[in-house]
Amino acid sequence: MSKQYESPFSSRYTSAEMQEIFSSDRKFKTWRRLWIALARAEHELGLPVTAEQVAELEAHRDDLNLEVAEARERECRHDVMSHVYAYGVQCPKAKAIIHLGATSCYVGDNTDIILMRDALKLVRRKVLCVIESLSRFAAEYKDMPALAYTHLQPAQLTTVGKRATLWIHDLLIDIEELDHRIASLKLLGNKGTTGTQASFLELFEGDYSKVTELERKIAAEMGFDEVYPVSGQTYTRKVDSAVVNTLALIAESACKFSNDMRILQNFKEMEEPFEKSQIGSSAMPYKRNPMRCERMGSLARYVIADMQNPAITAATQWFERTLDDSANKRIAVAEAFLGIDAVLNIYMNVAEGLVVYPKMIRSRLMDELPFMASENIMMDAVKRGGDRQELHEKIRVYAQEAGMAVKRDGLKNDLIERIAADPAFGLSKEDILDILEPEKYTGCASRQVEQFLAELVHPLLEANREELGLHSELKI
Repeated sequence: MSKQYESPFSSRYTSAEMQEIFSSDRKFKTWRRLWIALARAEHELGLPVTAEQVAELEAHRDDLNLEVAEARERECRHDVMSHVYAYGVQCPKAKAIIHLGATSCYVGDNTDIILMRDALKLVRRKVLCVIESLSRFAAEYKDMPALAYTHLQPAQLTTVGKRATLWIHDLLIDIEELDHRIASLKLLGNKGTTGTQASFLELFEGDYSKVTELERKIAAEMGFDEVYPVSGQTYTRKVDSAVVNTLALIAESACKFSNDMRILQNFKEMEEPFEKSQIGSSAMPYKRNPMRCERMGSLARYVIADMQNPAITAATQWFERTLDDSANKRIAVAEAFLGIDAVLNIYMNVAEGLVVYPKMIRSRLMDELPFMASENIMMDAVKRGGDRQELHEKIRVYAQEAGMAVKRDGLKNDLIERIAADPAFGLSKEDILDILEPEKYTGCASRQVEQFLAELVHPLLEANREELGLHSELKI
């Protein structure tokens, strides 16, 4: 038990993998990787940086002396220069050339881009794992009829599997957005204090080709094909806004799924996983609350709301940069990733263990199907010699009466019995029940599922087979 505030993302919700990406350890080691890349490129391009100095920097890349940096920061109040100092303590031969020509954003902004890229790839992997679980579910239940709803009122029928394709389709859109966002990320490079690269042009005695080659070499070492062509001191904060917007889109998809599941659990048609010794309520032992989907929706709402932070930051930057982005940015961007990671951990867990109650699904749809099938009943009666206009009016009256008996008196839907008792229809109850076979009312749902999975989902999963296989064990 700690006497200090501890983020629930760290203690309850978020995976160790995502926490590691945004850890101080990963950040400061990435700073050192960037300093090494800078020194190596400067050495290769003829600046007074020796191979021995580069080797010394590489030798101490991962053995962070954080206590030295923290002590120095208390004196100088500058995080980057504190770490330059601490690195120099370990690397006395290279001390003089660490950070040569660079400004703080060289390590700060480039690291942010690298960490966001790594985190987006982890998010993408988890979305793919959710899609895989839901695709198996959709295939298994592609033929099972179920009530479909518009305005949360019973409409026509669909199938359980077809409904799952709607959840998957949202996630496919998210994958497209993730792929675009990952592919479009570029390194800031070495742009200098106001983006003019003046310090590097001076180092290279006016040779602009070497300034641009320096950026190319650094980008390649850090795994990027390109750098942003122009910038102020920082890369445009629209990048952060676009990245967090991508995460919010995934949160929207997850929240929609969680809401559907909570309603279905209320209908007793489907449930999220419920473990043997799980307690649903402290006061009501019988309850099976949809706590996982509730938590998913709650955290998704946080990510959607957090989207405003980087948007406002991007909109309010002045000229080449202002520092009011810094404190907000380091919280908002990291927590958006921690939040969506938590959401996807739950989504993966729920999608793997969805519970279906076929008899309840059938019972609920049979209560409504007589209303939906009234036109088919009428057409069958016309074939037997009935008057279409007369039968239409009779069904309208019977349906209103049956509906009122259900809502006002709590009775079962007896529309079938009312119609069977009227000789004008010429139909027995058995004749009507044959008309009411639910599988006749699901349209193209089954074939849509098959086509959707075959043409869009399975090729995506096959192309990313090495990314699959993650499983989520929730902490609480």
